[in-house]
Amino acid sequence: MSSSLKIKPELLEQCHAFCQANLKTIQFQIQEINKALTSETKSSAGDKHETGRAMLHLEREKLGNQLAEHKKLQEILSRIQVNRISDVVGLGSVVYTTQANYFVAISAGELEVGGTIYFGISTQTPIGKLLLGKTVNHEVVFRDQKFSIKRVI
Repeated sequence: MSSSLKIKPELLEQCHAFCQANLKTIQFQIQEINKALTSETKSSAGDKHETGRAMLHLEREKLGNQLAEHKKLQEILSRIQVNRISDVVGLGSVVYTTQANYFVAISAGELEVGGTIYFGISTQTPIGKLLLGKTVNHEVVFRDQKFSIKRVI
């Protein structure tokens, strides 16, 4: 396997680690809310108590939505084929441009492999949408900056 192909598995692993860290945070927050809901006793300030419980239930519902989003991200990552090389930017592509380097997977922020910085981006982000379907030497304008694709793996 060439060094170019070794980059994808490392980037994918970092995306998985990003997801796992988010999952742990969500699970911890759900546990804390559940503890708060079960430990709270009815006080003499009934309306205040009910408002507090309602807020906790809303927060738990938001966290449930975040869990559902996490599952979608995991499903996207599971579709990435690290051994596949294409000249056309798509899910799982590593894209080198004159501006920055990107890993088209999920929005995972800054990733680093071998001293090189890559940005984990989703196909649904503005930059992801611009890059999809493009090939080497394609020019792209993003936020009033023009750059070209140097390499796609």
